[in-house]
Amino acid sequence: MSTENEGGLPASGQDGGGWPMEGEPGVSEQPRDTAQMPTVPPTYPTTPPPVTPSAFSTPGQPAPPPGQPPLGQQPLGQQPLGQESPNGPQDPYGSYALSPAPEPKRRGAGGLIAAVIVAALVAGGVGGGIGYWAADRAGGGSTTVSSAVDPKALNRPPNSVAGIANRALPSVVTINASGSQESGTGTGFVYDTQGHILTNNHVVAPAAGGGKLTVTFSNGKTYDAEVVGRAQGYDIAVIKLKNAGDAKLTPLPLGDSNQAQVGDSTIAIGAPFGLSGTVTTGIVSAKNRPVASSDGQGSTASYMSALQTDASINPGNSGGPLLNANGAVIGVNSAIQSANNGGGNMFGGSSQAGSIGLGFAIPINEAKYVADTLIKTGQPVYAVMGLSVNMNYNGQGAQISDNGAGGGSAVTPGGPGDKAGLKAGDVITKLDDTMIDSGPTLIGTIWQHRPGDKVQVTYQRDGSTHTTTVTLGERKGDS
Repeated sequence: MSTENEGGLPASGQDGGGWPMEGEPGVSEQPRDTAQMPTVPPTYPTTPPPVTPSAFSTPGQPAPPPGQPPLGQQPLGQQPLGQESPNGPQDPYGSYALSPAPEPKRRGAGGLIAAVIVAALVAGGVGGGIGYWAADRAGGGSTTVSSAVDPKALNRPPNSVAGIANRALPSVVTINASGSQESGTGTGFVYDTQGHILTNNHVVAPAAGGGKLTVTFSNGKTYDAEVVGRAQGYDIAVIKLKNAGDAKLTPLPLGDSNQAQVGDSTIAIGAPFGLSGTVTTGIVSAKNRPVASSDGQGSTASYMSALQTDASINPGNSGGPLLNANGAVIGVNSAIQSANNGGGNMFGGSSQAGSIGLGFAIPINEAKYVADTLIKTGQPVYAVMGLSVNMNYNGQGAQISDNGAGGGSAVTPGGPGDKAGLKAGDVITKLDDTMIDSGPTLIGTIWQHRPGDKVQVTYQRDGSTHTTTVTLGERKGDS
């Protein structure tokens, strides 16, 4: 049985794999094995090839031999997709057959259409001849025409994508982290005027043990940096520039991620595959999406109740800002789901994968709380219920394990859950107004709260539904 303490302490046999983080080795971040809950992955519909319009007969085209389809058409199922036909390369739509041209019913109408086409061709030929003659008489110069420049069109509105990108790019940085064993590239952004940069923990992790960190701004200036604090469970880190007295530090404005709505416009900025200053756009596709991740090196798992976006996010975007239509940060880009769904690295395959429109960002309200705590104390603080969760439970909800980490009690004696009457085997199905469908959903939801918060918990025991109020405790640090 695999269990996980809801404060982030890993237990033996933790389940991983499935939902990948967006970092990768090389030009991006480090490899991470990830998982998204519920444990039953969403089904992705297969998109059929576009329907090809019916073929039109071409004047003067010879009739095909008896028993063969018209030229350019392929009977359904006769030529497998990807194989070359005897007449040349196969139509890109493969086995989709083109509809035969209809038999003309009236010669008069057909002749009229043909005559119009012929007349147009003749007119085109005459026009082309005149144009060539004029160009030749003018000395053979270029005949291209430049569009008129409207000065007003070049003044982008402040809240246009171009206007927002122009303001934000100087505050977005590319981070290079290197250590004795690994190195990688990610993104961050200016958090305050004191030189603090907000990013993902997995971006700076390679340099955390005495490695080297550098930060490069959009103007090309590079500064050394040091780690101020890391929160593995939240996947948030804060670093600070060294000897950056000449740096122009303009913090990005922070929005309210709780106010973000599905359908709102989003702008992602980062360094995908090392391409610094890349700007992509999309919308908020979903809110409170449970995503769990691990770097595969035995570190504490990360959990987020994420903002989902279809803005293109790729390896190297980790730690970059997700902006709203006003240019305010509503999330920290952290993870993607890729088409390679196997195993082996954080993208679920043996090679780097790219965006398929499923990106995930840590809500800025949570990231700000974590960042402020790291700047103040150097270590993260987690809200906890004092219980262990069975990560292998396949039912609807989060089941409290029979045993805790190391064979101890699954419900910490005297802890918040114990005081509220929770017991091993209980299945938590709701926390306040949030439906709980899995262990990671429960942990991510708890971590959106603060120590001391009172939450109402709905759970099932022996077939009966019960509710209780839990006052959340706290745990400091990741160990």
